Amino acid sequence: MERKTGVKSIGIRCPIIRDGDDLRKIVVDSVLNATSSENIALNNKDVVAITESIVARAQGNYATIDQIASDIKNKFKCDTLGVIFPILSRNRFAILLKGIARATKKIVLMLSYPSDEVGNALLSLDELDDKGINPYSDVLDLKKYRELFGYKKHEFTGVDYIEYFEKLIKDEGCQCEIIFANQAKTILKFAKNVLTCDIHTRVRTKRILKENGAEIVLGLDDILTSSVNGSGYNERYGLLGSNKATEDKVKLFPRDECRELVLNIKKDFKEKTGKDIEVMVYGDGAFKDPQGKIWELADPVVSPAFTDGLKGTPNELKLKYLADNDYKNLSGEELKNAIKDSIKKKDNDLKGKMVSEGTTPRQITDLLGSLCDLTSGSGDKGTPVILVQGYFDNYTND
Repeated sequence: MERKTGVKSIGIRCPIIRDGDDLRKIVVDSVLNATSSENIALNNKDVVAITESIVARAQGNYATIDQIASDIKNKFKCDTLGVIFPILSRNRFAILLKGIARATKKIVLMLSYPSDEVGNALLSLDELDDKGINPYSDVLDLKKYRELFGYKKHEFTGVDYIEYFEKLIKDEGCQCEIIFANQAKTILKFAKNVLTCDIHTRVRTKRILKENGAEIVLGLDDILTSSVNGSGYNERYGLLGSNKATEDKVKLFPRDECRELVLNIKKDFKEKTGKDIEVMVYGDGAFKDPQGKIWELADPVVSPAFTDGLKGTPNELKLKYLADNDYKNLSGEELKNAIKDSIKKKDNDLKGKMVSEGTTPRQITDLLGSLCDLTSGSGDKGTPVILVQGYFDNYTND
């Protein structure tokens, strides 16, 4: 019988994960129990994806505000610290800011505008145009910013992040000066020691600051790269990818041993089912909200660990192109068979060829990460593991 469905993305319910839990066993057992209960057959090249949150929780990868403050204080040893380009997030940055403020006497906080790196907006471009402000060159202090734009709250959260961040800093007994600028070197007029908090542009930002005379330049990825006073840590990303856990603690991005985790889970599936299952850990899905213009990519990468079968990019033909061009005079069964034949005979590398134009040019793990992040959500669904079936199939697979 000809198959009537394509890709399926299925949320797998799991127990609530705690520090020290055997996540390897929990993931395998949860998938096998769910597929047995729902009469779902596992197949070669199915994908089991695990949200980074439960990996870090099982690792016990947490840090307190005091541990963050201790590392920053030891690495900077200064009274005035420039803190630049944070994202406007309570969950991602606010608790880190408490630790930063606890580590020094004064913070000069430089916010990018009209929005942060991932699209959270302070203002609209139209508002800048209306006031004759050029965000690429104009530097605003807090007084000037308020005169021009007043007090505005975030569309979705209802928070005035400028006021919110200022209060967090001052509540830690730290002086606060806020400026608005988009050129990294601007901060050097106010502070020579700089903590840059951008995520995907951090390497360039650090280079610019060092080339323009900064004394000490570190990013969030340089803080808690090893344990401080018993804290968790992340060897590669430091504080990047962290999330608020409690009012005084963050959950960090999973440590590097999650690569070993995905390999072991793949091995267990092979032993228990005889199937070659691909496995990955995923975080933010790297998609954009059309209403708020926010990129869902506050993690440093979409997938910090995955099995080798998930490397690379898709190599797919554009069926619409074939139907409208190569086979525009065919229809019905004849058209279907012609397209199937083209798929079977397609080149191993279609990069740059017109017949693949319009297919999604992203890494497989990034595409799967988007699918899985949207499936699991970030709320109360209780499905931190996702089973994806048929992702590597095409129109010829029955």
